[in-house]
Amino acid sequence: MAYEELSREIIANVGGKDNVASVVHCTTRLRFKLKDASKANDEKMKATDGVLSLVKSGGQYQVVIGNNVADVYDTLIKIGGFGDGGSVPDDYVDTSNMSIADRFIDLISGIFNPILGPMCAAGMIKGFNAMFLAFGWLSATNGTYIILNAIGDSLFYFLPVILGISAAKKFGMNGYIGATIGASLCYPTIVAMAGSKTALFTVFKGTILQAPVHMTFLGIPVISMNYTSSVIPIILSVWFASKVQKVARKVIPDVVKTFLVPFAILLITVPITFLIIGPVATWLGNAIAAIVSAVYNFSPILAGILMGAFWQVFVIFGVHWGFVAVMMTNIAAMGYDPILGLSLAASFAQTGVVLAIIFQTKNEKTRSIAIPAFVSGIFGVTEPAIYGVTLPRKKPFIISCIASAIGGGLIGFFGTKVYIMAGMGIFSIPDAIGKNGVDGAVYGLIIAMAVATVLGFALQMIFGRKTVDETLDEQVALANANAAEGADSADATAETATTAKPAEATYNEPEKLVAPLNGTIVALKDVKDEVFSSGSMGQGVAIEPKEGKVCAPFDCEVAMTFPTGHAIGLRSAKGAEVMIHIGMDTVELDGEGFKILVEKDQSVKAGDPLIEFDLAAIKKAGYEVTTPVIVTNTNNYHEVNVVASGEVSIGDQLLDLE
Repeated sequence: MAYEELSREIIANVGGKDNVASVVHCTTRLRFKLKDASKANDEKMKATDGVLSLVKSGGQYQVVIGNNVADVYDTLIKIGGFGDGGSVPDDYVDTSNMSIADRFIDLISGIFNPILGPMCAAGMIKGFNAMFLAFGWLSATNGTYIILNAIGDSLFYFLPVILGISAAKKFGMNGYIGATIGASLCYPTIVAMAGSKTALFTVFKGTILQAPVHMTFLGIPVISMNYTSSVIPIILSVWFASKVQKVARKVIPDVVKTFLVPFAILLITVPITFLIIGPVATWLGNAIAAIVSAVYNFSPILAGILMGAFWQVFVIFGVHWGFVAVMMTNIAAMGYDPILGLSLAASFAQTGVVLAIIFQTKNEKTRSIAIPAFVSGIFGVTEPAIYGVTLPRKKPFIISCIASAIGGGLIGFFGTKVYIMAGMGIFSIPDAIGKNGVDGAVYGLIIAMAVATVLGFALQMIFGRKTVDETLDEQVALANANAAEGADSADATAETATTAKPAEATYNEPEKLVAPLNGTIVALKDVKDEVFSSGSMGQGVAIEPKEGKVCAPFDCEVAMTFPTGHAIGLRSAKGAEVMIHIGMDTVELDGEGFKILVEKDQSVKAGDPLIEFDLAAIKKAGYEVTTPVIVTNTNNYHEVNVVASGEVSIGDQLLDLE
């Protein structure tokens, strides 16, 4: 039921179903392509309970959910009535405002996202099998090793087939046509011919483009390349096939399109791939690998420091997919990748910082977010930690980047490389097992991970303590830590809500509050809003008003007023911080029916008028008028006691803060 409500809110906040061109998901995010991004309500999306954050990158509207994204996605597909695995049957794709870099990131993420899970699973099996062989637990001729290797290696060996399916979907084609193109590249006779030591002749002999020719097609020399485990050739081939498909659909009669369109696509695309696309793409891949190697060889340590320091920033903006594409290209060209491995300490640096925050925080809500974020971080999924814990507090995020930079520098120092794409986090260790088995580079990776964890933990304990339970910037804190009711309370608590009492703080002096409205007492637990009723905003009471006037509940200073007039924040000389929130979701009225009578920083006495509101108009508009009176720094008191019941009038005793 929670997922259903969340899905409805998300669909509404992206501008409705009709505004969605497509939606897919990765490990933590719902990735929308919207027809008109201006129709999306960013502020409401950020403030939605269940949404960790919002990222707009690569032409995508990315809604960060966290570890339960797959369940939310499945529910969202059903609620929204989206078909075809989340892709709305609509050929519209908005690329008008996308840069070349955005289009590249969108392309790579769209192709790799669907296969990320199986790829990591196969890589883990392959990595652990390599470890078993290195430790002497299995031999290369052992049946167990052979079967495990087949499971782990098959996806990577037939990667062109797998990528052919996802690339075809990305380019608007039948997935089986993409698979057939990929299968042609992996056909056993073609693979065997590419590995033959005899050749008809060699083209570009004596240059870096030198390549053997083992056969011809219609008299045209076919440059032999091994396309198993390759990435760029199949993507370019399927893109070319999508162009052929457009032409074929125009010229071929409808009555025979079912079989003649695929016939034309395959008959044109596959030979062109072997003659032109494949060799050119392979040379391009080799060039990329050479450039990457040159950068790495200039200073592996410096490369590691930079990669470690900025990797989490890359993740925030979704541009890390570009490195994934380069990694796969390097592995296909050289058998290993020296770059992506430099980022493997980042999740552990983040995890170390989050572990420290778990020990430091006095706020149960913060702890409830941090604990699962810590667990997922161990396994390499850091978005919950980034968006829910460290980034809203700024300094912990910076600390994690520093620790990650040190870890990346150590990985570069030990010369660690990755040979496969296996799991993430602790499951990425087998990535580094090459032909030499478990060598110094593997142990170096483990050391770097441990150092990043310990360093992140220590630096946070020493330098980040004060930021853990500080009042956070509301738009960030509520959007990322799910601590508010929506856009209205996201504004309302910007300067009034203190999430927890700092460890060094002392309790405030006792204080009494009087009723700020005429009306009927409503227990906070009975308020029809979970954030208020759960007490996550603080303890207090609510009043069902009988007239549209709010007065000061004690002698205080106005900490915050709002243009919409629906809420006000107050602070007394003794340190009490109180928020009065008129109704539920009344921010949507955009100030209509509200009149603010005071200004920010103005001193007022108990009983002084603060806000006037049109009670009848608000009810007629369909909004609840129940008004919570919340002590937002509840943790600075031993107890917050409600001393009133039934009917109250302005000035009657309401709360005792002890």
